[in-house]
Amino acid sequence: MDSLITAAARALAAGDPLGALNRIALRDDAPGLALRGIAMAQLGDFGRAKMLLRRAARGFGPRERVARARCLVAEAEIAFVSRDLGWRPRALETARATLARHGDWINAAHAGHLAVRRLLLIGRVDEAEAALSGIAPAALPPSRRAAHELAAAGIAIRRLSTDAARTALDRAGAAARESGISALIAEVDSANRLLATPAARLIEDGSERLLLLDEVEALLASDSLVLDACRHAVRRGAHAISLATRPVLFALARLLCEAWPGDADRRTLLTKAFHARFVDDSHRARLRVEIGRLRAALGGLAEIRATERGFLLAPARPGRIVVLAPPVDSPHADILALLADGEAWSSSALALALDTGQRTVQRALEALSGAGKVQAFGRGRARRWMAPAMPGFPTALLLPVAHSSR
Repeated sequence: MDSLITAAARALAAGDPLGALNRIALRDDAPGLALRGIAMAQLGDFGRAKMLLRRAARGFGPRERVARARCLVAEAEIAFVSRDLGWRPRALETARATLARHGDWINAAHAGHLAVRRLLLIGRVDEAEAALSGIAPAALPPSRRAAHELAAAGIAIRRLSTDAARTALDRAGAAARESGISALIAEVDSANRLLATPAARLIEDGSERLLLLDEVEALLASDSLVLDACRHAVRRGAHAISLATRPVLFALARLLCEAWPGDADRRTLLTKAFHARFVDDSHRARLRVEIGRLRAALGGLAEIRATERGFLLAPARPGRIVVLAPPVDSPHADILALLADGEAWSSSALALALDTGQRTVQRALEALSGAGKVQAFGRGRARRWMAPAMPGFPTALLLPVAHSSR
């Protein structure tokens, strides 16, 4: 490798894409194309970057497996940063294995960190944690150690383990400062601000107050019966009952919890949970059926008693009942929480992250666009969605956590 290529690679490793381009901007050989592609990616020109990396991969011979694998990893990073979450995860794993087999442990670890980031974006926390545990950070350079600790912090935040998240972010900050890369230092600072930003509202006895993430963790670990309106569940300690796929039952449960220690009258339940404009015997019969279903779903957590006015929720064990709500109540808050990262998302990527249908996401985006909360650019398959900064977002409690056993 010639001196210009070496100098450009060092500049990119230090987070200086312009310095790298000054050395290799006119190079059309495969190594030069690869470094130009990485530089353009660091500058945010993802379309140009992908084209250069693909040209570089074609330029490397069939025996240059390591170089081709590095190009593939760089293309995967561009895909995930631009929220192309459907990009080939098997191809990334193949590239990681190739790099590890040939002794390029640093780039193999980078590929592993990219896989962890993708798994976190689509809410597969268990899988992300397992993948991260297979990467040893001690021998990595500072920038890679920082990426490792940021991934560990992301997992801890999804787990609501704020002490573990702070410890990981402290290590990430130290590694980022050692690397001297300003963009990496800013990324760690942004993650730290998440812990100091209100993550939810506590609704109790008709009053409300904002909670930080560590206060949410303490609340969920307490003996209170919590209606979790962020993740659509009813919780008490380690026992959680999900109502995410049963919106009517969840709406009834929230109304009963908000009315506690009193009861919720039948008319309120019908108008707010069923959106009934008027009340007749058929509505009352349906309410009795749905209350019966909710009573069965809650199992040993709480019981529902009929009163003269309506229904009363009573915890199975003595204790308070509270509602944990997003900082800002908004339709389609889970989509807004994902868009609040400042990146441009496709509807297919949002559907993958939320584990729902793409048409459902498209309808939600159209509604949010009509309300002025999101904006679109591009056409057809290139159409992307972004959200302006909104007070109260993002909150980690609204991000997807799929296939999690904790």
